[in-house]
Amino acid sequence: MLSAKMEQELNKQLNAELYSAYLYLAMAAYFYANNLNGFANWMMVQNQEETMHAMKFFNFINERGGRVHLDAIAKPEGEWASPLDVFEATLRHEQKVTGLINHLVDVAIAERDHATNAFLQWFITEQVEEEASADTIIQNLKLAADNPQALLMLDRELGTRVFTPPATQTQ
Repeated sequence: MLSAKMEQELNKQLNAELYSAYLYLAMAAYFYANNLNGFANWMMVQNQEETMHAMKFFNFINERGGRVHLDAIAKPEGEWASPLDVFEATLRHEQKVTGLINHLVDVAIAERDHATNAFLQWFITEQVEEEASADTIIQNLKLAADNPQALLMLDRELGTRVFTPPATQTQ
């Protein structure tokens, strides 16, 4: 059973994950509008991942006897100066999410909630990958600089990304 504090914090994270999915959908729309369909695909896959993360929290709260509370999702930003600007915003966002997950672990430890702490370890590992992935694309965009051919090559590469749910995903 979840403590009231842990339930409240997990619900905040569930809603934060839904916002993340919404943000990445806005970023995909930006890329589609700029004819960078590979970049848009990368963001659509990111949207699917964040939706899956939200559902992991949704299911976990329910499995632990808690009550899910859905809040309004804030309108995400919709305009950026460049693809580099989008991915720098992505990295900043993922760093913020990492902080939120770390806070949840701190709460789980303080509440002596070992089951929630164990559940959150998957997200700790996931955030390392999320930040590294965004940073790699930032570095590639910086290398591409003002070279349109390099940007199109990167767009083509990002278009190959597919969503693969983890084998241990809670349905």
